[in-house]
Amino acid sequence: MKRWIGAVSAALMALSVVPAQAADKVVLMLNWYVYGEHAPFYYGKAKGIYAAEGIDLEIQEGRGSAATTQAVAAKTADFGYVDVPTMMRAAIKGAPVIATGVLLQTSPMSAMGFADKNIKKPEDIKGRTVAITPADSMTQIWPLFLKKTGLKESDFHTVAGDGQTKLNAVINGQADLLLGYVMDQSMKIKDATGKDVYPIKFADYGINMVSSGIIANSDYVKANADLVRRFMSATTKAVEAAEKEPKAAAQSILDANPKGGKIDTLTQGFELTIPLYRTAETKSKRPFQVTDQNMTDSVNLMVEYGGLDAKAKENPKAFYTNDYLPKGNS
Repeated sequence: MKRWIGAVSAALMALSVVPAQAADKVVLMLNWYVYGEHAPFYYGKAKGIYAAEGIDLEIQEGRGSAATTQAVAAKTADFGYVDVPTMMRAAIKGAPVIATGVLLQTSPMSAMGFADKNIKKPEDIKGRTVAITPADSMTQIWPLFLKKTGLKESDFHTVAGDGQTKLNAVINGQADLLLGYVMDQSMKIKDATGKDVYPIKFADYGINMVSSGIIANSDYVKANADLVRRFMSATTKAVEAAEKEPKAAAQSILDANPKGGKIDTLTQGFELTIPLYRTAETKSKRPFQVTDQNMTDSVNLMVEYGGLDAKAKENPKAFYTNDYLPKGNS
């Protein structure tokens, strides 16, 4: 009996020192340098939400949605957070990428300028100067905004340049407005000047299309279905947690990257992002659960105005899946 008890004790001791299973290392590449929109990922990591799903998350800054999409297609990043219409352009050309969750279901595109210039509706753009970046996503959709609002290109002046030149044009008074995202460029202008910015949102004038979401390599998804589910579960929970604590979520960016911005504008930028998570159809649903109609409408708009190949309209569902999302409502 003593010998048996000793053997059992030895076995239990051996089990007690067996190391826990290592977490899966996952690389998430962002669409750009960090700003307020990215708060949920940092907050989820800081609060242990990813760790609870067995994920060791590494967040990398990006250099544009196109570059991040290329990295995911090449499997140098496991997941990407990108502009979904940009991903569609790559996918229709053969890139093996798919959206596993669409977070921004309302467009953040806008024409914005200093609030003290009192440019608050499309009519106010007449006679003004608008800064654009040729061929970017907003400039491609700009003609639709003009059509929806009854504006003509002859109603205003245009100056063109890259992203920083566009910002500088407004900051230095060479342009009255620029085309930008409500939670991104507006905060960069405020950081630089301390002045409030007013956005005329495209979505307020019937231009309803998706924006940012999580993408992955199609083969990676098939080979790692359980990991993709755990990642999307953690990311959904991270977004929900961040929505409840915007300032704490923004602070998590600075805790990870002290040069990531200023707490006030990071918080404000994230707060401007939250309303874009849902449409009227998904207001009771958990984050990322995009509707088929929203995606179909987005594909149609991209074909007509955004340079997307017309064959994309044959199967909009090829660009996204909700199969790896946690179920249930908010």
